[in-house]
Amino acid sequence: MIIDAHTHLFPPDVVASYERYRSRDTWFGDAFSMPKVRFSSAELMIEHMDEAGVAESIVVGWPWRDTGLCVEHNAYLAEVAANSAGRLHWMAIVNPIDPSAVNSVIDARVNGAVAIGELNADGQGFDWHDTDRLRGFADVCIDQQMPVLMHASEPTGHLYPGKGTATPEKIVAFATAFPELRIVAAHWGGGLPFYELMPEVKAVVGNVSYDTAASTYLYRFEVFETVVRLVGAGRVIFGSDYPVLTMKRFAERIRNLPMDEGERQALFAGNAQTVYGLGTLGVAR
Repeated sequence: MIIDAHTHLFPPDVVASYERYRSRDTWFGDAFSMPKVRFSSAELMIEHMDEAGVAESIVVGWPWRDTGLCVEHNAYLAEVAANSAGRLHWMAIVNPIDPSAVNSVIDARVNGAVAIGELNADGQGFDWHDTDRLRGFADVCIDQQMPVLMHASEPTGHLYPGKGTATPEKIVAFATAFPELRIVAAHWGGGLPFYELMPEVKAVVGNVSYDTAASTYLYRFEVFETVVRLVGAGRVIFGSDYPVLTMKRFAERIRNLPMDEGERQALFAGNAQTVYGLGTLGVAR
């Protein structure tokens, strides 16, 4: 079984008029400055899931700064998931420093969201170090048992649209402040697993998992085996970042890795089920 735990869908109006949305949201404008922009529909995503042997996907929206855009995107994702016969689950996007953040998390849980994310401090105008300001948001996520997916970025290496500055030390600061909060650091946590060789880091990130979104844009493919050795197979979650990456090709490359089958199954589905509270097809625990 495969669960793709990091995919993207946008409402039809955003797809049809993305240049207009680029002017409405600076981070969206920067990230979608590429000559060729990739979007997908829910129907096309499910076709690609079938081609790749992916049973379920978790769809996320965009880290809009404007709460009104977050609300619109969440409504679209909730509808898409409800009409997918259990193939799609969704995360709610919330600006954690907006006055409505606490109620937005509660509403998302009521409406079937499995997590909050993908949050992006650069795009949404907050600081992961500002834990006093983030406390209300974090506390309600803990209370509602809602994991948080954080966009993470590498402190070195090549620049790319949407990279941002959410480097490992910021993830560590947030995890230290809220040890009960389940955190998923996207894009291999910007390299945070490698810092887990430091005992003081290892001690505070036990509730942090890492997803594999956009791997081939960032690392050699040996990153899979290396990180599993460093942090264990139970903390790595398969996510393609579809439609940025092609599900089928990405999944096939992981199938061919010299990895224990138990580790591979944990990475492909088991860890997503545990972290995001997914049961059998179409059922959120």
